[in-house]
Amino acid sequence: MAASSRLAIAHDYLTQRGGAERVVLAIAAALPGALIYTSFYEPAETFAEFRALEVHTLPLNRVAPLRRHHRLALPFLAPAFSRLTIDADVVVCSSSGWAHGAHVTGKKIVYCHAPARWLYQGERYLGQSNRAVRSAVKALRSPLMRWDRRAALSADRYLANSAWIAQAIKRTYGIEAEVLPPPMTIDVTAPQQPVEGLEPGYFLAVSRLLPYKNVDAVVRAFEQMRGQRLVVVGEGPDELRLNHLSGENVHFAGRASDAQLRWLYSNAVGYVSASYEDFGLTPLEAAAFGKPTAALRFGGFLDTIVEEKTGLLFESPAPDEIVRSLQGLLRTRWIADDLRGHAASFSQERFSERLSEIVCKEQTNNSSRAA
Repeated sequence: MAASSRLAIAHDYLTQRGGAERVVLAIAAALPGALIYTSFYEPAETFAEFRALEVHTLPLNRVAPLRRHHRLALPFLAPAFSRLTIDADVVVCSSSGWAHGAHVTGKKIVYCHAPARWLYQGERYLGQSNRAVRSAVKALRSPLMRWDRRAALSADRYLANSAWIAQAIKRTYGIEAEVLPPPMTIDVTAPQQPVEGLEPGYFLAVSRLLPYKNVDAVVRAFEQMRGQRLVVVGEGPDELRLNHLSGENVHFAGRASDAQLRWLYSNAVGYVSASYEDFGLTPLEAAAFGKPTAALRFGGFLDTIVEEKTGLLFESPAPDEIVRSLQGLLRTRWIADDLRGHAASFSQERFSERLSEIVCKEQTNNSSRAA
């Protein structure tokens, strides 16, 4: 499979509304006219902005069950991307495990969200996942790790979304990666839509409902905070279990539109996350609305939270520690302008400027090599 374009973007799959998908939109904004290549594309399940872009899918996309449940496609994604050749001067591969395996005729830049979690953090990432998925990962782990490392070494340049991931890239592949944080793109001035049945004054958590997100620890923390409310936005395979754990002061809002999400941030008293995050976009979104965050002292949160200025960090995803951090959040007087200013420093303009410089340099190097 091949296509022709001066610039292109490859991404693992476009089947959900998450931080990685927002980053693809940010890359596309930085590289106008670039075609997008991905394994699966489900327009109704991801951000509507992709409909204005030219998205090309792999043959796997024709298999509807896999398109709707991309984790079931795990055994097929490495060979599928290995058969993809993108004819372009420069390809930016937005990858957390698959897109970096695409072949390119020009230069390959990998924007790494994380080295494949199911290979290098299997127990944490998969948790109580479908038994068939866990069995497939176990059986395929060795060949997938060899494939993954070959794919990584095929890149001309690596970019990391956080200092934490730059360290993981160095540790996993022996590659030095430049840190280029993704932008905070939520528009605080856009219209808001209230969520029916919710009154302002709650703590907010926005997360895919997956084991490594540790939403269960946050839910359990609110068993000790009966005078406070928690609103959880997101969907995922852990949803049923989490609903069974939650008390009456926990509300699962499911999927929220951008307008609803803006209302939810605007009317929260604070944000909370116990997730093992590689970047930590949501504290920046909360800060854009002047709201502080209580989060796990881990990974990308160390880049996106300024302790005691934009939030507080707790040491482990334990309910007692989360409670203490949330109580500290309530006792502290936060300066909304400091929060908003911090969020504004992670701008689309800054991201686009640096990515454009990198792509231009690689494009020039490619032209020189061809000559």
